[in-house]
Amino acid sequence: MTVARILAEKGSSVITVSPDRTLDEAIHLLADKSIGAVVVTNADGTVAGIISERDIMRVLARHGGASFDERVSAHMTTKVVTCTRTATIEDVMETMTNGRFRHIPVCEEGKLVGMISIGDVVKRRIATVEAEHQAMRDYITMA
Repeated sequence: MTVARILAEKGSSVITVSPDRTLDEAIHLLADKSIGAVVVTNADGTVAGIISERDIMRVLARHGGASFDERVSAHMTTKVVTCTRTATIEDVMETMTNGRFRHIPVCEEGKLVGMISIGDVVKRRIATVEAEHQAMRDYITMA
């Protein structure tokens, strides 16, 4: 299964924030949308960074409440690992595991076209394994 299939099933809309927004605004966006990370995009739609709940917690632990008024750009991860729609679930799972992150933006030709989480990947991987097991059980009982 590929990332394109995941996006076809779950949709390709992505919640984004501009780099000049405050951490407070990003926190409320994460809470309101019940998401764990938000892609930071420039005005032209290119990915400038990503900021996650984990990033925000680290900022607050280091700098306290004064951080709420700081810009997202000051605390976002700027070296964003992305994938394309043609990436396989196995490739994405390995990338996320090795990088120790739970969200990966999907980009094509420099533009954001979707976002997948480790939950999306695991859900589809489990479904695939269950289908394989059922096919094996069906094969065995027919023999």
